[in-house]
Amino acid sequence: MDTQIGIISDNRAQVAQALNVFLADEFVLFTKTKNAHWNVEGANFHGLHLFFEEQSKALDDIADSIAERIRTLGHYAPATLKEFLDLTHFSEQLWEINDGPGFIRELLNDHESLIMQFRQKVNYFAIDLKDAGSSDYITGLIETHEKMAWMLRSHLQ
Repeated sequence: MDTQIGIISDNRAQVAQALNVFLADEFVLFTKTKNAHWNVEGANFHGLHLFFEEQSKALDDIADSIAERIRTLGHYAPATLKEFLDLTHFSEQLWEINDGPGFIRELLNDHESLIMQFRQKVNYFAIDLKDAGSSDYITGLIETHEKMAWMLRSHLQ
């Protein structure tokens, strides 16, 4: 059955494709955050272990909501590791050392990169593709990632 939500099919497909990339980025960021949760070492281990767990849970929820937005638009969400790695802007390789500040710098960079990618799509979704819902949705994700980035950044002060 065709999705009738007031957005033409081609526009829904373009939004879904962009959201597929965002979903892949979120999943890779989730995985990197889970890695930090599992493997962080150092004097502040316990606090960072809990902090990374909290952030990984939030990222898991975000990934789920993006997949549901893609389905709302009448498309299927990518759901394999191969698809995510083919679509993502991120590398799953860690460039920093396996300690709190190293993980934090790595994750902060990815959050800030994702924020910039979302910003580039806000007006594109709303104006060019006539999808105010997806535009509003990613505006909310910008705010969520800004807060997560602030919390990461605060650990480096």
